[in-house]
Amino acid sequence: MKTVTHAQVQQLVAKLPESKLPSAYRLLCALTAPEKQSVQVEFMSLSVEERRQLLFEQAEQMKSHYEQTADERTEWQAGDFTDESETR
Repeated sequence: MKTVTHAQVQQLVAKLPESKLPSAYRLLCALTAPEKQSVQVEFMSLSVEERRQLLFEQAEQMKSHYEQTADERTEWQAGDFTDESETR
């Protein structure tokens, strides 16, 4: 594809009916918005110490969650492991 100039884009926008301008504006805004880094890239940009601290905090939260839901988890994990379709 050949190079497109600002002037060419402006000419096209000038030809748009007013009813299409909001769509064109949203598209141009989306195209010019800075790209957000993925969570993984953001995590890897942290220092090793910051990553360790974050992982430690997440592990503590999960430990607490699992401790609070231990009874519920034990209840749904207990029971027969037979296939009911075989007993029919």
